[in-house]
Amino acid sequence: MTAFEAPTPLASFDQIRSQWQELLGRSSVNNLYITPVWQELWWNAFQDGRSLAGFYLTDDAGEVTAIASLSRAEDHYSLLGNSDTFDYNDFIVAAGAEEIFYPTLLDTISANGATRLDLYSISEESPTLAILPDLARANGYAVDVAEEDVAPRIELADTWDDYLAGLSKKDRHELRRKLRRLDAQGNWRWYCVSDPGEAGERMDTFVDLMRRSDPAKAEFLTEEREAFFRRMVEATASEGMLRLFFMEMDELPVAASLCFDYDGVRMLYNSGHDPEYRYYSVGLLLHSLCLRDALESGYRYFDFLRGNEPYKYRLGGTDHQLYRISLERTGEDAAT
Repeated sequence: MTAFEAPTPLASFDQIRSQWQELLGRSSVNNLYITPVWQELWWNAFQDGRSLAGFYLTDDAGEVTAIASLSRAEDHYSLLGNSDTFDYNDFIVAAGAEEIFYPTLLDTISANGATRLDLYSISEESPTLAILPDLARANGYAVDVAEEDVAPRIELADTWDDYLAGLSKKDRHELRRKLRRLDAQGNWRWYCVSDPGEAGERMDTFVDLMRRSDPAKAEFLTEEREAFFRRMVEATASEGMLRLFFMEMDELPVAASLCFDYDGVRMLYNSGHDPEYRYYSVGLLLHSLCLRDALESGYRYFDFLRGNEPYKYRLGGTDHQLYRISLERTGEDAAT
């Protein structure tokens, strides 16, 4: 059996950046939000007085086998991130290292004085959901597991016609009808921006469309979150993951979809459209074109990410459950 070294504190994102990225490819959980680039962006924007409190494990050959990217405020621990800007979250654990990692997690945070651990946006197929609650109960924690949200997704078909055939009769008819109506308008086009410089230049347009499309989005896009969006677009473009789509009609931008491509999946992170062009369903149709492009590029999934907005289901999305897990020690258990 492989021997594992004692946990090493994770003091910075540069400490094991290359090993972190490599480990993602060997972990049963691998998504954009647990990459070092996204985690560092979030931490620099939203740490809000918390301190880094994570650790990593290595085997006897010095290879990193698990990473717990944690922060703490006094005796409360949590994964880096929040549900406003993370759609998925988790620990990064190489296959086969789970039986070492999860007990080490509980031992490490307990030794450091933790009385509570909060985990958000844990996917339904995560080993954390399968292993940690029962293990924590056996170690004296009160455990609460609750449904947090859904993240609809589509397993992409081989062809566009196969995709359409998989929609309900009503949704298939409506999508075709709206595409024909858009084509009849004549003067429209759509395109993708992925170059870091060009993406940065187009962010004013994206932010404007996002704010105008929905009062809730305008309220969400605080100065702090807008700054995060701009830094995030620049960083993901530099990593080759950004796909910022626009639709124009009469040479005016009328819709935008902010997507990321990662590990064979296209993720629709956010979007906006001009309400004056709502008759043409420009937001929905641009999403469908992003989906078609992903399909034709050979991607495995199109992920609509967090939220149960109706358009996601009209385009064929099926729910994927996200969970919140809270562990707490109270009374004598917390003092020991």
